[in-house]
Amino acid sequence: MADIIQLLPDHVANQIAAGEVVQRPASVVKELLENAIDADATLIKLIVKDAGKTLIQVIDNGKGMSATDARLSFERHATSKIRSAEDLFSLHTKGFRGEALASIAAIAHVELKTKQEQDELGTQITIEGSDVVSQDIVVTPKGTSISVKHLFFNIPARRNFLKSNTVEMRHIIDEFHRVALAHPTISFAMYHNGSEMFNLPESNYRQRVVNIFGNKTNEKLVPVEETTDVLKISGFVGKPQFAKRTKAEQFFFVNNRFIKSAYLNHAINSAFDGLMKDGSHPTYFLNLTVDPKSIDINIHPTKTEIKFDDEHTLYAILRSSVKHSLGQFNIAPVLDFEYDTNLDTPYDYKDKTASTPTIEVDRNYNPFADHNVSGKQTTAFKKQTLNNWDSIYVGLESKSTREEQDFSEVEFESEEKTESLFKNDSASEATYSTYQLHNKYIVSTIKSGMLLIDQHRAHQRILYENLLKSMTIKEAVSQQLLFPLELHFTPTELTILKQLKEDLEATGFIFSNFNKESIDIIGVPVNVPDSEVSIILEQLISDVEQEVPDSNFSATDLLAKSMAKSLAIKTGQSLTNSEQEHLVNSLFACKEPNVSPTNRTTFVTIDVEELDKKFM
Repeated sequence: MADIIQLLPDHVANQIAAGEVVQRPASVVKELLENAIDADATLIKLIVKDAGKTLIQVIDNGKGMSATDARLSFERHATSKIRSAEDLFSLHTKGFRGEALASIAAIAHVELKTKQEQDELGTQITIEGSDVVSQDIVVTPKGTSISVKHLFFNIPARRNFLKSNTVEMRHIIDEFHRVALAHPTISFAMYHNGSEMFNLPESNYRQRVVNIFGNKTNEKLVPVEETTDVLKISGFVGKPQFAKRTKAEQFFFVNNRFIKSAYLNHAINSAFDGLMKDGSHPTYFLNLTVDPKSIDINIHPTKTEIKFDDEHTLYAILRSSVKHSLGQFNIAPVLDFEYDTNLDTPYDYKDKTASTPTIEVDRNYNPFADHNVSGKQTTAFKKQTLNNWDSIYVGLESKSTREEQDFSEVEFESEEKTESLFKNDSASEATYSTYQLHNKYIVSTIKSGMLLIDQHRAHQRILYENLLKSMTIKEAVSQQLLFPLELHFTPTELTILKQLKEDLEATGFIFSNFNKESIDIIGVPVNVPDSEVSIILEQLISDVEQEVPDSNFSATDLLAKSMAKSLAIKTGQSLTNSEQEHLVNSLFACKEPNVSPTNRTTFVTIDVEELDKKFM
């Protein structure tokens, strides 16, 4: 039998490795930015076109590379970060595997320009699909400029899996935020399709957070500082009243490297226990500094997951530190046993004894005595009154007769009796054909058996079709607000809202102004309370950021789904019989009553025969 095992060609092996390292344009952005940081750059520029599908360029003023290093950097497992396996447990740099540039060059057109400070001329290398097209000597400033064009040009199947520009751009911005937050002492700038999106100067950590997420963020931050033998914690958590309904502003950095850890995230949630509404997530920007030997970074291709030696200790320290900060800054309720010094006895009176108060009584005081006349006159007046006592009742009889005549002519206005819209008598209640089960399902009878409706999903379907109709015909009814509603968002979130402004106005929203960090709303759709507006818009932004729509992505459809999800009746909400019947009738008046907007079943039927089988 012939041999069937063979070594893969280098370009094929690089493409397979690229499947692990390069998942989307944001993966390229992450690797290039981290390389620039490892090169000791103090100024880094990121230039993106068409959400990274056409161009991703990173320019830095770092150390640069020699001609030999520039050529070797595109070989597999070529790195300047480690020399032996022991170095993996004392890493102080970002990249160390030597796979990133080789993988990127295998699936794109790459152009590299680099020069070291002591050299007069630099090196330019052009690579297309792992093939070195040219290597020349060029005039270029100190540092490195690397351009990645036409990503996945030789793997069309991978390119077809990329999402819309909005979604891919959101992933790129997320990676940019993670790198920029981890290194506030480095200046960053980002440009998309020729327009500047971020310009972050060198600053401290608090200023970097505010520069990225807006000036309004400054008042939301609570500092967290703790130093132990095992762990050093620094950074900020958000105040509970500003908690978001998404996990967008949650950042953990371990030794200046962004990580994802559900275990440590649970520690933060535990510290906020009882301080936030259900469904809200805390905001945090926390830097954790640990011994590099106590962590293992090399467990995930993207290096976003880390294995700790003692997670339980880190959990306890992190939870206690956050709780202490919330209590120290009077965010969490605390028991204060300190007394108010203003209630102390003044210094001059501390040695004096209290004197017994004296009470003086005027024993000659008579409340019935007339002080304007003498006693003799008073006595004479009393005698005169007693002698003419019958004159007191003169005229009373005629007066009472007159009053009776007056009252006989008074007409009393009786209130009209109106029947209530929904009768509450026992006879009418028996006519209702619906019943609410556990404040979640509506049970209704049909000819063949029984109908069970999920009230939340059913209401979503009703609202979804109504919103789509309003946005299509653009005749939505809006209710004016007495006072304009000002809502604050990050620059990225405002960009999304501007893209959806026309569709939002078609649903009934009226915007008076779009500022750099806030929007003013003077009208909202009917039946939408003011307190729900911010929740609806936050949920909408989250859906646009987190959803993975296909090529037929429709902003109108996504907007209708998001608003229907926010405004729909929640599970656990009690409904009256009339509301139950109205919900049932409205559901079956929809075009597709069987499924919710997210294609989940809204109701199920149980036949009488099926019920009979349960009793056999």
